[in-house]
Amino acid sequence: MFETLEELPRDAILGIMALFREDQYPGKIDLSVGVYQDENGNTPILECVRRGELQLLEAQQTKSYVAIAGNAGFNAGIETLLFGADHPALRDGRVSTVQTPGGSGGLCIAAHLILRAQPDARVWLSDPSWPNHLPLLRLAGLNLEQYPYYDYENHRIDFDAMLKAFEKLDAGELVLLHGCCHNPSGADLSREQWQTLAELFERRGIVPFIDIAYQGLSQGLDEDAFGVRLMAERLPEIVVVASCSKNLGLYRERVGAVSVVSRNADAAKLALSNASNVARGIYSMPPDHGAAIVAAVLHDDALRALWIEELGEMRNRLNDLRRLLVDRLVERHSPIDFSFIAQERGMFSFLGISREQVVRLREEFHVYMVESSRINVAGVNRSNADTVADAIVAVL
Repeated sequence: MFETLEELPRDAILGIMALFREDQYPGKIDLSVGVYQDENGNTPILECVRRGELQLLEAQQTKSYVAIAGNAGFNAGIETLLFGADHPALRDGRVSTVQTPGGSGGLCIAAHLILRAQPDARVWLSDPSWPNHLPLLRLAGLNLEQYPYYDYENHRIDFDAMLKAFEKLDAGELVLLHGCCHNPSGADLSREQWQTLAELFERRGIVPFIDIAYQGLSQGLDEDAFGVRLMAERLPEIVVVASCSKNLGLYRERVGAVSVVSRNADAAKLALSNASNVARGIYSMPPDHGAAIVAAVLHDDALRALWIEELGEMRNRLNDLRRLLVDRLVERHSPIDFSFIAQERGMFSFLGISREQVVRLREEFHVYMVESSRINVAGVNRSNADTVADAIVAVL
């Protein structure tokens, strides 16, 4: 049977990672892998997570299943994190949340729920978007389209083109927006742009589908949730997918959630029932360990304060690295103005150089990045920034 399967092209990012592992050069630099790294190139375990996990191991009395919807403390904590404790959608009982295996699991549950509610639904993805958005949502069966988002030439959001595209959408169509730290461009919507979109979506009956995988890594936990909270207040229905991989460093624990904001409390109960039923059909019961750690961090005042401190250090480091790289390129009289990198947020930015130049960086200078020229800023550190800048200027 399986001999009929066809060989598929290698995943672009995983392929670069494989090339990096095979490179024996001791000074090689990886700007491709999409995980946070500290100054030593490690993805650290946050101290708040370490302490929360110890508390969990000491107190836990069973390894029996949790509910299909997941860890109740986690779900409640995530809702407060996303919407704020006093948000009207929470007060009115309009929010229903299901814990999922990572943000990818949240996207999967959301996709199947959307299809169940509206079999001919169309979802619009930004151009560009996280590389796994398209295959993941397409595998679930959604009809996907793309809307213009990033102006590669001017290194900014092409907001006028976005608005023009959205004005043509019909009521009930969904638009996937990145809540903050746009992956892969790093170019985020401003508050004014979020407000413009909220007005347009309300007028045309468009449903926001917000993926917020980096809350806290742009400006702050509350600041980064501005778009989610605005849309949930202005619009009758929105879908939000969250991840704890980045802001809590729980990559391998696969901790995420999908929250649906419905028109009223009765509709929210229907959404929760159906989302739970979808989850039951895909993986039956969610894993609990990572979610229980998050619940401990969010509900313990001391651990939460420690997390906010550690998250702030991560955020400040990313923003400092952006400025550091730009400064090093300026010092070398780069023929390209890379100042936009310092204005963008999160872990990613496009250098805007050609595929041939990216290949030269890899083959001649042992600096690895995705061939679209997307870099993970967290792969830069104070010991390799000069080398990275020298290599970039050399290929220009």
